[in-house]
Amino acid sequence: MTDNVSTHQAEDDARNEAILIYVNGQIVPKAQAMVSVYDSGFMLGDGVWEGIRLYNGTWSFLDEHLDRLFEAAKAVDIDIGLTRAQVAQAVFDTQAANGMTSDAHARLMVTRGVKTRPFQHPKLSQRGPTVVIIMEHSRPKLPRPIRLATVPHMRGLPMTQDPKLNSHSKLNCILACIAAEKAGADEALMLDVHGFVNTTNACNFFIVRKGQVWTSTGDYCMNGITRQKVIDLCRANAIPVFERNFSLVETYSADEAFLTGTFGAQTPVSTIDGRVIGTCELGPITQKIRALYKDLVGA
Repeated sequence: MTDNVSTHQAEDDARNEAILIYVNGQIVPKAQAMVSVYDSGFMLGDGVWEGIRLYNGTWSFLDEHLDRLFEAAKAVDIDIGLTRAQVAQAVFDTQAANGMTSDAHARLMVTRGVKTRPFQHPKLSQRGPTVVIIMEHSRPKLPRPIRLATVPHMRGLPMTQDPKLNSHSKLNCILACIAAEKAGADEALMLDVHGFVNTTNACNFFIVRKGQVWTSTGDYCMNGITRQKVIDLCRANAIPVFERNFSLVETYSADEAFLTGTFGAQTPVSTIDGRVIGTCELGPITQKIRALYKDLVGA
């Protein structure tokens, strides 16, 4: 199909051809921003990352993103080699170098570094870590709501690859996305190990039923920062919200469905496995949550 869209679809912006990128302490032109073919991130997906959004001069929820980055680095035993303040300053310096004030997206990446030989053992990464910040002018552009298809791929158990870890190893989610596109959808709806509705390949997933907002328990998915902000906003504004197990049967008959993520905030869903959800457009509860979230990031 040629009309697939993505939750990360953005307006074309010619300025992105001339962006400057942070690589290990230096801010260099895009064409010069390179890492070694021996880098552990390139070879093995051995690294962690965060995506952050710039709204009106402020990096939204930067503290929470840095918390998660450092927590993930500790979990996989990578020493970032910088303090939280230094990582934040690297973000600010890259922003200033690019003259960005709003509608920008940054991908902050840390890998174990450059290996001495092309093999798996982490001790072979003797030069590193590698720290990169890619920062682009980025305004979401979604021509229509997202279509989802359920796929056989699941997020792993904590003892395989913990789905709460924002790692560079995304092949499972990529395969899920490919399966969804082969089925004529935009992105994949992934179930958990018990068969309950869980998450998509890129975002957290919510439905609205009879005025109630439902999302998964969070046990088998990335506990997104935007996901938590939506839950908090619902609780603060008398919108019933539940983290619970629910099935595809309950999902197909939902009044509304939407995705949450750092880039797209709240993205409406029109169909799931060919079933029309609600009116196929942005629903009133989703619209209310989106307005509350916009006020939150504006504040």
